[in-house]
Amino acid sequence: MRSKTISFGIATVLVCLTFLGSGIANLAHVRHVAEDMAHLGYPAYFSTILGTWKVLGAVLVAIPGFPRVKEWAYAGMMFDLTGAAISRGIVGDGAPGVIPPLIIASLVAASWGLRPDGRVLRRLDPAKPRKRT
Repeated sequence: MRSKTISFGIATVLVCLTFLGSGIANLAHVRHVAEDMAHLGYPAYFSTILGTWKVLGAVLVAIPGFPRVKEWAYAGMMFDLTGAAISRGIVGDGAPGVIPPLIIASLVAASWGLRPDGRVLRRLDPAKPRKRT
């Protein structure tokens, strides 16, 4: 159990730092990031949208609570990373461009899969009425 907690912590810290850093770089329109986005065929404004979602996703995954929102954040991270890998493949960047986002996607999957019980979204039992507050 302890190794699962440590593995979750390491994967989650790496994921959050990666998304926070790249999100800030997108928002700041850092030169190499802007050139990379243009190389992939995306308009400049897309970097602002992507950066906003990356920073929000990193923050949501890092803070306690909000299991339903965390599920969406993890899903968004996977959409981003698989989209990045596909975009790299389409423009002909080959394995050096496709593999890094897939490695980060594996860290996102590890963080999601190893999360503690308190961070897991509970399935609603259809036989029990939902309590509305």
